Amino acid sequence: MLRRRDDTLMVIDRPYNNLLRRLDADDYALIAPYLAYEQGEADELLYSPGDDVNTVHFPCGPSLATFLVANEDGRNVETILVGREGAVGGIVSEGYLPAYTRISVKFGGPFVRLPIHKLDAAKAQSKTLRNVFARYADCMLAQIFQSTACNAIHSIEQRTAKWIISAMERTDAEEIVPLTHEQLSTLLGVGRSYTSRVIQIFKAEGILHTRRGAILVCDREALQARACLCNESVKSHFEEVLSGVYPGAEEGT
Repeated sequence: MLRRRDDTLMVIDRPYNNLLRRLDADDYALIAPYLAYEQGEADELLYSPGDDVNTVHFPCGPSLATFLVANEDGRNVETILVGREGAVGGIVSEGYLPAYTRISVKFGGPFVRLPIHKLDAAKAQSKTLRNVFARYADCMLAQIFQSTACNAIHSIEQRTAKWIISAMERTDAEEIVPLTHEQLSTLLGVGRSYTSRVIQIFKAEGILHTRRGAILVCDREALQARACLCNESVKSHFEEVLSGVYPGAEEGT
């Protein structure tokens, strides 16, 4: 489990999570006494398939969580990344339900957790709170749809560029993204040799370099030009449904 750092979070000191900052003062007050800080370590497991989902985890700042689907060949394929624009675990469900996928910490850092029964009680008191979380669930579903289409029709080069840019946006990385070849392979759902081949192509074109445990982006415009438009589609949907929540949009204070 993640290490607990603080017991409560006061309303006047909201965490750096855009979904929580999107709530109005009255709605935030309903859950603030039950929020707790925790420190997530990279690759730390939050849920395994079949686990009771009893806690919502909100990534804060540069922290990222990921959903992984296990396949019969033993590989895990990542479906979506979740950063400070959202949360993982029991977003719209009522009561404890089993997890379908593995959910783990992708990039370590601060998280905030909330017991699901406390969130359910707050949603029972506030229609606007229910609405915000329902809208976020819609945005998460849009990401899953877009990821499915992306895997089916876009090249490995396009998807590699997309995932690197997506990680940069969610972590505020200017140049360095803490992605290893192995992690990128999991995002792409391909073997490491394919990922290494694409990285070598991008390095030869001067788009990026690699260092131990990280990717150094040298030409973000060129990387963006090589990416598919899936990130842009997701961001556009976020702006329509939950304006200002997706990183890079006009974030709340």
